[in-house]
Amino acid sequence: MKITVRSAVETDLPSLLTLYSELNPDDAPLSQESADAIWASISRQQGRTVLVAEADGAVVGTADCVVLPNLTRGGRAILFVENVVVAGSRQRQGIGQQLMEAAMHLGASAGCYKVQLLAADDEYVHTFYESCGFKPLAQGFRRYIEQGQRSSVLA
Repeated sequence: MKITVRSAVETDLPSLLTLYSELNPDDAPLSQESADAIWASISRQQGRTVLVAEADGAVVGTADCVVLPNLTRGGRAILFVENVVVAGSRQRQGIGQQLMEAAMHLGASAGCYKVQLLAADDEYVHTFYESCGFKPLAQGFRRYIEQGQRSSVLA
């Protein structure tokens, strides 16, 4: 099986939404109008690349990569990776490994000094990322924002 990793294009949107439904099965589906508007915004963002992995003519994996400019480390950027998912029926076939290699290449091409991601708190996920050369070197923190919650601090 030949696996190809490339930048996503608008026609990949239905496949991406299917993959994301596997990643977060409790999420309500987006309307087509919302999905199209969000994709338009993503595709305009400088430094943002949604990678897709294709096998046998189908999109079977994805990783969302964002280059964050940085004023430390000699001005070298950071590549953040989010929303990594491989179709359940296609896992353990090297697809995730190739997505991570492509993310590393993307980071190197952008002059980044590191590639960073947060991983689900599942042992098999940690084992996967460690097999890709990632190391658990920091404690990650999250604080979710409730829908509708707004702050006037920056207004």
